[in-house]
Amino acid sequence: MEAVFIPSGNCCVSLKGYTLIMPVVSVGNVGQLAMDLIISTLTLPRVGYIHSDCLLPVVGNNPYATTPENSAEMCISSEVYASTDRKLAVLQIRSPIIQGKHRSFRQQLLAWIKESEFSKVVALSSSYAYHRVDKQLIGTPLRYLATPALQTIIGDKFHTLKWKELERVAAYPGISEEGQEIYIPGGGITKSLYSDSCTEEIPLAVLLIFCSEGDNIPDAFNLLSFLNEWMELIEKPSDQNTMTQAQWKIPSSWRLLFGSGIPPALF
Repeated sequence: MEAVFIPSGNCCVSLKGYTLIMPVVSVGNVGQLAMDLIISTLTLPRVGYIHSDCLLPVVGNNPYATTPENSAEMCISSEVYASTDRKLAVLQIRSPIIQGKHRSFRQQLLAWIKESEFSKVVALSSSYAYHRVDKQLIGTPLRYLATPALQTIIGDKFHTLKWKELERVAAYPGISEEGQEIYIPGGGITKSLYSDSCTEEIPLAVLLIFCSEGDNIPDAFNLLSFLNEWMELIEKPSDQNTMTQAQWKIPSSWRLLFGSGIPPALF
């Protein structure tokens, strides 16, 4: 079965030339939290959803509800939001990939990306902080990867921003320092998605953060500020260090991010 993009309602949507931002289901769900903030802050309308047999089915109330009326709208496991003015599309994925179907989902995703003719794709991901090698322990926890096709488009943009590319590590540490490879533990399909995009000449950037499971909201804000340095989704302050969480709109669904409150009956 192929992944099928199904438009919402009767609208006919062409995403050709748009920039796609999407999460990779990874440690702490940081990419998905960042997607929530983008959709909520930019008030992006839903334009459709991806129908795939590779994701666990999920259904729930509108996570971006602003009124009692639109709170009853339904959301499912993978939905697409877009802004015509910004030429921006956002794919939100709310459920994990079914075991054994990671390769199929990756192929479906890349087929849809090529069919839609996006100008570039940005995947937000994360990796276990405790797996870092020595050279990754100093400085920022943020890293990037860019396919050759994307580097052709953006040139030395990431060097200008003074971003750090994800370091390659030894395939056999302690035995041989030769054979450097990309290593993204806890990153889900991040590595394979990047490798396939290189092979298929898809202009893809991976932005990731080293983190641990827990309250990953600060990590989401950190990753989003990293993305905003490049994409400028919201206006940057004159001093980048003064960017605060208040500039992003927290969706209503985050009130229950850690479950409901402690029942008073316990006391």
